[in-house]
Amino acid sequence: MRQETPFEHFYAIVPAGGSGVRLWPLSRRNTPKFLMHAPGEEQSLLQGTVERLRAVLPLERIIVVTGVAHADAVREHLPDLPEQNLVSEPSPRDSMAAIGLATALIARRDPAATVGSFASDHIIEDVPAFHAAIAEAIEVAAQGLVVTIGIEPQRPATGFGYILAGDAVPGAPSARTVLSFVEKPDAETARDYVESGKYQWNAGMFVSRADVLIEHLRGQQSGLAKGIDKLVAAWGGPSHAQTLEAVWPSLTRIAIDHAIAEPVAARGGVAVVPAEFGWDDIGDYQALLRLAVARGVRDESRPGVVADAEVAELLGRSAPEIADHLAQARPGTTGLMVRLGQRGTLVDVDSTGVAVLDSARVVATLGVQDVVVVDAEDVLLVAALERAQDLKTLVARLEERAGKQFL
Repeated sequence: MRQETPFEHFYAIVPAGGSGVRLWPLSRRNTPKFLMHAPGEEQSLLQGTVERLRAVLPLERIIVVTGVAHADAVREHLPDLPEQNLVSEPSPRDSMAAIGLATALIARRDPAATVGSFASDHIIEDVPAFHAAIAEAIEVAAQGLVVTIGIEPQRPATGFGYILAGDAVPGAPSARTVLSFVEKPDAETARDYVESGKYQWNAGMFVSRADVLIEHLRGQQSGLAKGIDKLVAAWGGPSHAQTLEAVWPSLTRIAIDHAIAEPVAARGGVAVVPAEFGWDDIGDYQALLRLAVARGVRDESRPGVVADAEVAELLGRSAPEIADHLAQARPGTTGLMVRLGQRGTLVDVDSTGVAVLDSARVVATLGVQDVVVVDAEDVLLVAALERAQDLKTLVARLEERAGKQFL
């Protein structure tokens, strides 16, 4: 008799939405972050996400949820994905509606299903460690808990949320109960979190039995649950399109963190599996620079290239720290301007930062420190790296002053 594995009734949900505004104008509404290629990657972030999951799951058990505007592009990136496994949402309603609908459709197909939600635009370096964390999460979820995967923090990052862990979960190798989820902290608070050893980064990955997740949704967001029930009842039938058009705009716009994770954790119903597998959500240009340096992506004509032996030392450092390290390791090298993009020419003397070129122009930088320069055909961005998390504010101002065509 064949023995079941932890993945036997496991289904992966991949929400592919958002525009990645903190990487604007590299990422835009029509070319969102999940369709981009990360430094050193031949696949898009979405393709990489699905490939990691395909190593332990058949493609038939991977569900991608995306907006109708990106459905054709997703099909091009994932040509082997079964048609019924691409769920198109008419408009953004945040992660709970997308994950809730996909979970309900999966439960209709397999009442014994366990589901996991994994963002489509993250980087994971150690795939076997990622699989091991999911396997433990599935086992813990069998107890009726909602399980998140917490990333052991590598630095006091202010761009991530944090998870405060409590007591060990009985019978689990490493899982602990979740006491609370914490929003993005300031720098001093982030340092305290990391030094305490009690916190993990919140990577937004959730694993749960499908019936448990649906029951929590009914208890926490009854209106949203009723709307999803109507959609599932009509899904694939003659009234599918009409029902979707009528019901979808009425669904509560809320993230799964606020809809389920936080209130259920307050009642002791959430666990965290701590893990280390080289995770990053590439949430801003600081993260993009770190990744590029760690992978040795650089302009070969520039001095100060990064040798493989130095990668471990550079991981997790800020842009100024990277520059200082290289200056000490290689006297005479004062700048590290990482060049990304396929078009254009970068000419630099003694600058530090990241330049993304996507135009035919020459971009010249002289002695500017910790700067982002993105040169596209229709827009030029110049920003301080330390303000990378504030790009969302700039994009909102841009929409007011210049119009949506640049978004």
